[in-house]
Amino acid sequence: MGIINKIFKSQRDIAKEEIKGIEWEHLDSIDQLDNLIKNSKLKPKVIFKHSTRCGISRMALNQFENNYTSGMDQAVYYLLDLIANRDVSNAVAEKLSVQHQSPQVIVIDNEQVIHTESHHGIDIKKIQELIKK
Repeated sequence: MGIINKIFKSQRDIAKEEIKGIEWEHLDSIDQLDNLIKNSKLKPKVIFKHSTRCGISRMALNQFENNYTSGMDQAVYYLLDLIANRDVSNAVAEKLSVQHQSPQVIVIDNEQVIHTESHHGIDIKKIQELIKK
């Protein structure tokens, strides 16, 4: 992407173009959050909390996706845009009893948080090993 495009595109548009590799479900409502927690009884859920305005978050997301190996797990991956969905981010912290951080990854299985990590500690390989069935 050229420098002119970057000047005229929003950070959110740039971030959307960078999202690749993982078939993300976008987490954008509290009802959706409630359903994914309940449905974690059927299949683990992974929430990646991402700030589209933060370079560290973008770097963590890129590393997460670049190290992802398809077929290694049976989880559903959710991407939560913190800027656009602050209320959902607050609900994640409250409902799952996890301290808000960004970037942050939260793994839910059987309605319980089984792993959470933030910033440079986010490791997709560790998560995939954890949820392998």
